[in-house]
Amino acid sequence: MKIVDVRATGLRGATPEGGWQEELTQDDVVHTLVAVHTEDGRVGIGSVFTSERLVRGALEVLSPLLIGANALEPERTSERLHRATFWLGRGGSVTHTISGVDTALWDLLGKATGQPVGRLLGGRYRDRVRPYASLLMDRPEPLRDQLLGLREAGWRAFKIGWGPFGRHDSGLDERIVAAAREAVGPEAELMVDAGASDSAWRQGYKWALHTARMLDGYGVAWFEEPLPPDALEDYAQLRRLAPVAISGGEVLTRRQAFQPWLEAGALDIVQPDVTKAGGISELRRIGWAAHDHGIKLVPHGWNTAVGLAADLQLASALPDTDLVEYVTGSPYVDGLTARPWRLDEDGMLSIPEEPGLGIELDPDKLDRYADAGHLLATV
Repeated sequence: MKIVDVRATGLRGATPEGGWQEELTQDDVVHTLVAVHTEDGRVGIGSVFTSERLVRGALEVLSPLLIGANALEPERTSERLHRATFWLGRGGSVTHTISGVDTALWDLLGKATGQPVGRLLGGRYRDRVRPYASLLMDRPEPLRDQLLGLREAGWRAFKIGWGPFGRHDSGLDERIVAAAREAVGPEAELMVDAGASDSAWRQGYKWALHTARMLDGYGVAWFEEPLPPDALEDYAQLRRLAPVAISGGEVLTRRQAFQPWLEAGALDIVQPDVTKAGGISELRRIGWAAHDHGIKLVPHGWNTAVGLAADLQLASALPDTDLVEYVTGSPYVDGLTARPWRLDEDGMLSIPEEPGLGIELDPDKLDRYADAGHLLATV
């Protein structure tokens, strides 16, 4: 089954805020869908955490390596793409784009074999997983109200991130966390993301250790990105002394970049993003390497319904991945598929058993945010 075309279309019109110093508008394109088309009319879908223009530019380089290739060999094909484009720089937009292509190839392999991707990755450890509601922090009162609404909607795990946390004073930080814990209740899982990869971040190791001790008093499950993303030695020291779990890794790409972090024991939880770290092939390798170092993989998932579907399949195939991130209120997650996501009575998501990623994009819904005809129309 040969590849005959690779296409991309960006999502615009409902881009959620990122909490970044350079804030996004609704029409900024930071999520791009990729479709790999085959000679028999099948289409595999992937998602890329990169702008449409950059993805299209990368595909100009990658497409000659893809057209005519076997569509049923995702891992070998993706590794060939990585090795053939090393002179363009490992990581960055080309690697991000390969991530989407790789996921689309796994989707195709599943559709061709009639199996969910998780089973093709070696077997399913679980058929449902807990999603955590991921939302930006706010001042204590509006944040409390937002969390109360999510709790009433059935969510049982929550992550609050970015916003004013770590950017004003420690008193406000604690009031935010106290309000969040009060809203979600004592039994819910609560995580805190400082967002130290932001260009405006000014805090360092001593702040991170002090804050980790404060978070422990509120039963916070993990402290995410408490330090700048290249501070490997500080992360390793913080992990040794902090009373809460330390997580990070969303800015890293490819398994080679994660290796020194795993070997240094810098993280309790590693968080690669399937839409930019290299796709499903790389996350599987990172997940097993993390497992061998006693580290859990929980995927970073600030993305789309396609990215979430890939994370669910990975959660089924990795023994330690018992949580996935779910960006609440984003139409790119909730408003693209023919069958919407539903929490069960335990606040869990079922992992699709249908072939491939197990989802179907609804062309009419997709057309609100992208050119569905260009992406999905058969060759």
